[in-house]
Amino acid sequence: MLRPYFFLVLTVTVALLATGCSLESTASDSDDAVTVVIGYQSKTINTVTAGTLLRAQGYLEQRLQDLTEQTGTTYSVDWQDYDTGAPITAQMVAEKIDIGSMGDYPMLINGSRTQANPRSKMEFLSVTGYNSKGALNMVVVPPNSPATTLAELAGRKVSASVGSAGHGTLVRALDRAGIDPSTGVEVLNQQPPVGSSALESGQVEALSQFVAWPGLLVFQDKAKLLYDGAELNTPTLHGVVVREAYADEHPEVVDAFLRAQLDATHFIRTEPLEAARIVAEDSGLPQEVVYLYNGPGGTTFDTTLRPELVEALKADVPYLKSIGDFADLDVGAFVDEAPLRAAFDAEGQNYEATVTTPGSPTAVTGTDPVCGTPATDSALAGEVWLADAAQTQPAANPTCLLRAVKQARAEGRSIRGAYVPDAELGTRWFADKAVWVRDGDTFLPFTTDAAAGRYLRAHPAGTVVTYDRAVEEVRQ
Repeated sequence: MLRPYFFLVLTVTVALLATGCSLESTASDSDDAVTVVIGYQSKTINTVTAGTLLRAQGYLEQRLQDLTEQTGTTYSVDWQDYDTGAPITAQMVAEKIDIGSMGDYPMLINGSRTQANPRSKMEFLSVTGYNSKGALNMVVVPPNSPATTLAELAGRKVSASVGSAGHGTLVRALDRAGIDPSTGVEVLNQQPPVGSSALESGQVEALSQFVAWPGLLVFQDKAKLLYDGAELNTPTLHGVVVREAYADEHPEVVDAFLRAQLDATHFIRTEPLEAARIVAEDSGLPQEVVYLYNGPGGTTFDTTLRPELVEALKADVPYLKSIGDFADLDVGAFVDEAPLRAAFDAEGQNYEATVTTPGSPTAVTGTDPVCGTPATDSALAGEVWLADAAQTQPAANPTCLLRAVKQARAEGRSIRGAYVPDAELGTRWFADKAVWVRDGDTFLPFTTDAAAGRYLRAHPAGTVVTYDRAVEEVRQ
């Protein structure tokens, strides 16, 4: 549905304001302020450009303040934080949330459940972040679990938020492994914090969730990674939906939101470590975990509605039908890129050039100070975050990263974090939580035992070594 986004600024009457009040104080003094209620997930790292980071930086409030200065209309923003997309969908169906950010599966459920009601009918406006292979969703098991493959979960209890992106990955992965997702495992429908506790207490054998829960549990030594969603090689994404009725009534608010999201996207791509600090402070997540996903080689933060992502959503529909009551949805009609194109134009950015350029996460850059080699290969480059350093340092490849860690230890310097891409799937992961294989003088990291096993079957001369042993054995 086309709306006059291009002409918002041109058609308003500019009103001179007598005061210089902030957005919040101006809104509170006016009974007729336009309110926008936003549902977001503070701990879902993939949505921070439409949630945690956006809120913390005040980008939307500033955009609305600018609009107030142009029109005289005041605006109020009500931020509502949730653990998953399901309650946001429920509140949008009840017309209590206007704009929401969520994963691919809940987004489609949202569109399906609201399409018959004109007041709650939804539109998909923008992407927050995505992974082209699906690595943002993972399955973890307790640290002492003997399981090394997904097939070993057959007949077991698995915690997942039914209808979430993490559940979607579980359904697809089980299906690919030859296990009926509806009968092959017992899925306990739990919110991520509840599922995390259930995993730790032994009430479930595995947990399938979206970012940042798998990384958080592994970082805390409460879990190990069993299945990397990148094995599916299917894009997984999060994005922004809006109630169509609200967009019709207040297109200027939608425009301000999308332009503010562009602000947040630019910030996270240019200042990833600082963005991770802000998100960590606001969400309560460890900064090291946030940076795992928000740093170079992690999530691709890009707002555009890429054709390959829309096709991925269409491919999700059969799986959604298989797990519950899902009214068929015309995904093409659900997607409305006109508002985002208008926001790009208003900001002097070229939407067409962006959406047709292959998307990718930001890359590790700079020269490796230990190996003296430029970090130019994104499939190999990692980072070392020394505790006494203001910035991370690049590692040209995993072997160079181990050398940097060895040197830091010899100098008595603490390491806050080290990140490497999986040698098979490319997933950015914690170096000290990876499964390391030594093959001659080369060291290769893998996210899972299964991935390492696939390499060793093709390279029988290789051998699995612990992270500490790899650090000790690497040649300087």
